[in-house]
Amino acid sequence: MSPAGDRIKFEIAIASKTLRTAAGAMRVVLRDVAFSLKEGEVCALLGPSGCGKTTLLRIIAGIDRDFEGRLALPSRHKIGMVFQEPRLLPWRSVADNLRLAGASNETSLAEIASALGLDLHLDHFPGELSLGLARRVAIARAFAIKPDLLLLDEPFVSLDAALAMRLREELIALVETRKATTLIVTHDVDEAIALADRIIVLSAAPGRIVAEATIETARLALTPERAAGVKSALLARIAAAA
Repeated sequence: MSPAGDRIKFEIAIASKTLRTAAGAMRVVLRDVAFSLKEGEVCALLGPSGCGKTTLLRIIAGIDRDFEGRLALPSRHKIGMVFQEPRLLPWRSVADNLRLAGASNETSLAEIASALGLDLHLDHFPGELSLGLARRVAIARAFAIKPDLLLLDEPFVSLDAALAMRLREELIALVETRKATTLIVTHDVDEAIALADRIIVLSAAPGRIVAEATIETARLALTPERAAGVKSALLARIAAAA
């Protein structure tokens, strides 16, 4: 568990969110989803495919405003978002992608590049990067704006296990150094336990909160045995709510 503050920074209350299907019917994707995020907290949003996790991130980011409910965010705040796909500007170098996002001086650019192992790739273009490097750039871009709230939508999907683990470690090091309140979407219970201070579980669509768990153990002290205990307790809560 990271040293999250007690002050609530963001409050989310989604009464209902509907989408129109290709056939023209209306489908409810989220219902009665309400939670808050404390300053500096890392929260994982866990749930099956299609339960509305990505839609919820888009609502919080302000990309989707067509919903019933409310968001209580600080009057002045910056949001960094990492999508499932890197979504880099292909005609711009890595360095320019970061500059455009907010790395306005060479010092901040060098710091974020070093933290994510991008020092030797700043002059490369997205088409020259592997998927792992492109995901690193996407994470760096989100941090370049110095976000108050960091939203990540399955940022390690499609990566092999070893690379995903390295990127998780780099991400957490940045989050703890920069004190960004973080909400990360995943469908992987083990990943949620490794990353988060708190886990929120959504049901199948329409997504609603069916379980929550706070991880009391500090990340560096989270041994495989303790992680297994957290996983067992969380899965039992999910089963009980089903």
